[in-house]
Amino acid sequence: MDNFKRMDDQPISISLDSSPDNVSEIQPYVDRIVQKYQVKSDLYGNILISLTEAITNAIVHGNQADQSKKVHVNSQFDKDLIRVKIQDEGEGFDFEDVPDPTDPMNILTLNGRGVFLMHQLSDGVEYSDNGSTVVIKFKL
Repeated sequence: MDNFKRMDDQPISISLDSSPDNVSEIQPYVDRIVQKYQVKSDLYGNILISLTEAITNAIVHGNQADQSKKVHVNSQFDKDLIRVKIQDEGEGFDFEDVPDPTDPMNILTLNGRGVFLMHQLSDGVEYSDNGSTVVIKFKL
C-alpha cells in the first residue's frame, strides 16, 4: 500500500455516512474520476459497478449500516492505472472465504456476488486491514 501514498496526483476523495441511501453518491464520484483521468467510456460501467459493490459492502457489511460510521473513498492515478481505495470502520471480513457465486450450490443465493463482480470487472483487488480496506485497480 505504500505505492498508494506516493503517487503524484492529488486524490479524488469522498466520505459517506453508512446509510444505504448514500450509495447513490457513487455515480457523481465516478463521473469525477472519468473526467479528471480522461477514462474511456467503455471502462465507465466497470468502474461504476465495482465501486458500487465495494461501497455497498462497506456500508452494509463493514459498518453494519451504522450511520455514525463512515466509508472513505479516494482514487489516484499513476501512469496508466487508477487505484480506488474504499475503507470502512468495521472489523473486516475473511476475504479468502467468500463463497463462489458461480458454484451450483450458490447459484440461487441472492447475496454474495459483489466481491466476484469486483474481481471480474477490475484489473486487481487488494484487501488490507483485515478486509476493512480494499483497493480496486483499473488499467487505462
